[in-house]
Amino acid sequence: MSTQTVDTRVRQRDAPPSAITRQRTTDSGDTPQQWHRGMTLIATISLFIGTRATWTKAMLIHPPVAGVISVCYAGILVCGVLALSVRSRRALVRVDAAVLVLAVALVVCGYWLDHAGTDEGVLTAQAASEILHGRPVYGQPWPWLFGTPKSGLTKTMSGGADLTYGYPPLTALLAAPVHAVLHSTAAATVVTTGALIAGSVALWLLLPVPWRSAATAVCLGFGFLPTYARSGYPAIVALALLVPVVVRWPATGADGRLGRNGVLRAVCLGAACAAQQLAWFLLPFLLIGLYAVRRGELGARPATALLARFTGIAALTWAAINAYFAAQSFSTWWEGLLLPLTQKAILHGQGLMGISYYFTDGSSRLDYYSYASLLLLAGLLTATLLFVRRLGPALTVLPWLAFFLATRSQDGYYLMMTPLWLAAAATVPASSFASAWEPRIPRLTGRLTRTAVVAALLTPALLCAGIAAASPPPLDMTLTAHVTGRARPVITSVTVRAVNTTDTALTPHFASRVGHSASNWWTITAGPTTVAPHSTAVYVVRPQGGRRALPTSPAQHMYLIAVTGTPMTITTASLGNATDPD
Repeated sequence: MSTQTVDTRVRQRDAPPSAITRQRTTDSGDTPQQWHRGMTLIATISLFIGTRATWTKAMLIHPPVAGVISVCYAGILVCGVLALSVRSRRALVRVDAAVLVLAVALVVCGYWLDHAGTDEGVLTAQAASEILHGRPVYGQPWPWLFGTPKSGLTKTMSGGADLTYGYPPLTALLAAPVHAVLHSTAAATVVTTGALIAGSVALWLLLPVPWRSAATAVCLGFGFLPTYARSGYPAIVALALLVPVVVRWPATGADGRLGRNGVLRAVCLGAACAAQQLAWFLLPFLLIGLYAVRRGELGARPATALLARFTGIAALTWAAINAYFAAQSFSTWWEGLLLPLTQKAILHGQGLMGISYYFTDGSSRLDYYSYASLLLLAGLLTATLLFVRRLGPALTVLPWLAFFLATRSQDGYYLMMTPLWLAAAATVPASSFASAWEPRIPRLTGRLTRTAVVAALLTPALLCAGIAAASPPPLDMTLTAHVTGRARPVITSVTVRAVNTTDTALTPHFASRVGHSASNWWTITAGPTTVAPHSTAVYVVRPQGGRRALPTSPAQHMYLIAVTGTPMTITTASLGNATDPD
């Protein structure tokens, strides 16, 4: 026996029991990985986001909730210390669980203070009420729901507004029994908030242990998803249902058998598509990826049969949820499901359409943004099919790129599905696609050739977006604004001289804009309905309520916009130098 071994045993014999335990823990590899500690700490820090504003509001209207939030502050501090000081993986997992519990508590506190919902929640609650009373849900205008500032109104380019329910029915079905008890918009917002919490817990449990706190941060800590849930967005229900679908999705149907997990994934996918339309955009990417992985493993025929079974179960689930509403009136139900895609809503968002809406005087070819969005979606699907081994890990992110080119491109379309990005990053490594099938195309070899193919797939979309952005406005507008008041000037009406520079007759509708969002439609008190091609028309338009206050800050500017629905166009003119004091 060596002297070194004897010395080691003597040191262990003389050392206190705690030191021996620590040594054994280190030797057994039970010490948490440093990046795991970092994940836990980031999740802990994320709980601070928005918490002070919630606490401040609670102190004004419900002090006991503020007390609970104060306790959560103490919990956040303790978790921060423990995340950096615990010595075993098991202890750090317990800290992860504590951070999740604190996040859920803060979400519940935020919901308790504000659960009135926005237009999505209001519409869903009304749909739930109609279901309870056996009345039709789709195709029914409910204008009385939009009388409050929080109930935003989606205006359409044809001068109208969306006053009907335009989502698949699952969220309303889930809210119906709750509405029988609560009789308010809270029936919808409690369902979406509950779905967010359930989806977050499910993702936490399904992810590898070191990734779990990342789920807490993304789903609950950063604050944007709880806000959408409190607003009553049906997309939150779709997100929760997509979590078990996306986690380790390449394992679906492994060895040619769906099994219980595969059937559950298919049911969740069909239910997600019956909750909100955003799930529809993920569906084709997921099916392409699943087919490629299984075909590489099983061959063409077994992979096709497996995909048919998976898709069939999802389709049957979707059909079962929709059957009652389709039976009531198939045409109105189908039009309601397609409404977000066909309504031609007014421009809004942070995407490329902002060039025509915010930074130029308009565009006479806004429809080309929609063409660009569809072409980009088709190009991305084709690229996924051709290069699934490279793009497969990013499959949960690719669908949302198309929205950046759409006329409605607000960040919610991206934000609400970000937990799926995390699920893929943690459970779908690139090695899952090492043997995935890719179609063999002659001469499609080499990095340069593949890059050229991807560029060719994306170029049509970029060309269409360029046409939309570069097109001039269809109307040449000269404005004379009638203003009253000196201390606080307000516009009472605007005289518009509009010259149609296009070859198409246009039916303009007018609104004002300060910042990013358009006002309600102004009333045309004089002027023709339609401006003939290459002709001039004079309009007198009045703001809703007869008065529109001018911005008091020199940094703010008010614009008058004129939009048309067919074709989709927009013309913008500044009201800053067009005043005519009365």
